Amino acid sequence: MSFRTLLRCCVAGAAVFMAACAGPARSYRTNLDSLIAAGNYAGAQADIEKNKRAEYSRKNAVLYYLDLGMVQHDADLYKESSDNFGSAERRMEELFTKSIHRAAGTFLLNDNTTDYPGEVFERALATAFRALDYVFLGRTDDALVEARRVTGYLARYNDYMQGKSGYKDDAFAQYLSGMLFEQDGDADDARICYGAADAAYKWYGADYGTPEPRFGVPPYEDLEKQDLGEVVVLHYNGKAPIKVSRTFQVAWNDAVLAVNSSGRGEEGYGTFRNALNAGITGNAITVAYPVYEQPSYSVVSSRVETDSATADTQLMEDVSAIAEQTLKEKNAAIRARAIARAAIKYALAQYTAAKVEKSAGSGLGLLARIVTNVTAAATETADTRGWTTVPAQIRMAILALPPGKHDVKISFSGRNGEPEGSYTFKDVDVVRGRRTYLHYRTAY
Repeated sequence: MSFRTLLRCCVAGAAVFMAACAGPARSYRTNLDSLIAAGNYAGAQADIEKNKRAEYSRKNAVLYYLDLGMVQHDADLYKESSDNFGSAERRMEELFTKSIHRAAGTFLLNDNTTDYPGEVFERALATAFRALDYVFLGRTDDALVEARRVTGYLARYNDYMQGKSGYKDDAFAQYLSGMLFEQDGDADDARICYGAADAAYKWYGADYGTPEPRFGVPPYEDLEKQDLGEVVVLHYNGKAPIKVSRTFQVAWNDAVLAVNSSGRGEEGYGTFRNALNAGITGNAITVAYPVYEQPSYSVVSSRVETDSATADTQLMEDVSAIAEQTLKEKNAAIRARAIARAAIKYALAQYTAAKVEKSAGSGLGLLARIVTNVTAAATETADTRGWTTVPAQIRMAILALPPGKHDVKISFSGRNGEPEGSYTFKDVDVVRGRRTYLHYRTAY
């Protein structure tokens, strides 16, 4: 076997192993984005189910359930969606509980080899979407159970983090919970949730540029007196940000530590180049860390109109901004862990090569050094897993309308105010003193 063939075999073997853990490939996620943008939710669901093993695997069960649950919600398959969000919740709870009791450790390969536990904001949003599934199914009691679950989880997370996380609460989940408790007549819980949402939106404005919403409708308890009902229109907008891997190499010579940025860590040639460099120099380590890239989308705002009222939707949750800020806060720890892990791999490579050289001669020692360095570099990739099908934004409008049937039109606008299409909900039944919920998805 030639030298180059050996290198390719090492890299290929490592890549196959890592692909089994790394979650959905970028090409798969891009195709899924395209299906969602076209409104082909049946196609997206079929694609996710077909690729359950190939793209997700057992270690990425949380992602599978999240991705599937979201496209089913978009497709009005609320029972199926709630079942999958429930499966995601249970698995995330198992992994969250384990993380509390597990001592911190160094993973010898990379973060992709662990079960994906979901980000905290993903857990909160999954529970919020499940509550909405139950709202659309007319199962108010189950929706309230989910509302209590999300507020309870967020409280536990804050206690666990002891104020060390920038993401302290989920404003949209708290606001939605307040609305659900309010409609159920539970004034105390509604007040608590609205208060939590108000506090969260104060730092949302500073951290994510999301101001506190002001809807300008009568208080809910006054709707019946004024012979009005409410229509709540949820606009799920945009494409989820996608994590990609960035790498830099840390190389030693006799007395100098040098850091060379290698840009984006791409599959294929980029991985082979890093491995080849490490194999030849015998003293380089590759360090990888994740960053978000935001796929483009055209719609930036929306407006809801009926025969008697008009309102612009307001930004309730900037999912992309939350995801990016959360990752930035974690990346210092991710990089430190990656450097420590890479240094261990390097030390093991040198130790193995020295042992082989001592027992089998310098030729095989050099070969062992090359192979171990190549494998170490090839297996060092960032954890780029994340919820693919969640929207980039959650927008909302609330209109107070007289009871009866109404056509509700939602119109979409681009960055310069140009029209980007519209959709009309026909014959929406508005009930005196009650709320009626609608939702629509744009991702183009």
